[in-house]
Amino acid sequence: MPRRLSPTALAHLLLLAVVIIWGATFVLIKDALQDASPLLFNLLRMALAFVALAIINHRQLGSVKRQSLISGLIVGFFLAAGYQFQTAGLARTTAAKSALITGLVVVFVPLFTIFPALRPSGTPPPRWTSALGAILAFSGLLLLTTPAGTSWQNLFSTVGLGDILTLFCAVAFAAHLLSLAHVSKGIPTAQLATLQIGSAALLMAITLPLGGRPHLTFTPRLITALAITSLLATAAAFTIQSWAQRYLPPTHTAILLSLEPVFACITSFLVLHEHLGRRSLLGATLILIGIVIIELFPSDAPIPMYPI
Repeated sequence: MPRRLSPTALAHLLLLAVVIIWGATFVLIKDALQDASPLLFNLLRMALAFVALAIINHRQLGSVKRQSLISGLIVGFFLAAGYQFQTAGLARTTAAKSALITGLVVVFVPLFTIFPALRPSGTPPPRWTSALGAILAFSGLLLLTTPAGTSWQNLFSTVGLGDILTLFCAVAFAAHLLSLAHVSKGIPTAQLATLQIGSAALLMAITLPLGGRPHLTFTPRLITALAITSLLATAAAFTIQSWAQRYLPPTHTAILLSLEPVFACITSFLVLHEHLGRRSLLGATLILIGIVIIELFPSDAPIPMYPI
């Protein structure tokens, strides 16, 4: 008789599947942005995901308490801020800098958990192994997302508005992971997933004018991208993440999320036939080593188990 997976093991596997989906949609979204401005694409994606979740979870939404509503607003705020800062920053900086600075979420999460007020209840202070794993993963992101020959002096010699906005993106995504870890204990997964996506869509609608005049042309590739990203990569993915963070410390989540550029590169190789050089392969290896270190040397304190 096959052994049943523990909730913690299942949470790791499901969150890894989410990261694979997010990485695989890289090429799809990149192509679709030719037909829609980035902030408008974000809004449509999030609005469609909210409608889908509201229909699926309408029974659970009938008993939403004030705590659930406030928690959904807070988590959704950080989620929307992360996406909006990322796309706004990407329009004003290079792709290499954007990927590198966004990858700082891997460092920000364990860094923020040093402070007791930001640490989820029952989560011990990060061990040195968490810091080492985060540093290796961040180093891997650096190698993976910057071209060969790039020096630290050239990379950070100028700090423009796009770099600052992308830095805010990394902080917002780290805050999203930590806020989920704080609020997911006492709120049903269906409610939390639906409310955070709805709150993110609302904030995106409010901030849409900040991205300039939006443009939109409905094409088969745009419709396909919106359907896949809203239903699979947003509605389903964030529902899984909301549930998984009941069983995972935020540092584990951050390290797993750092795999997204690895799967994006794999998709680019399979679809666009782009080859990874030695530098990129070394970066992917460092990310995997960082994950292994976190998994082989977990925190001394047990991970709190919450009812589904």
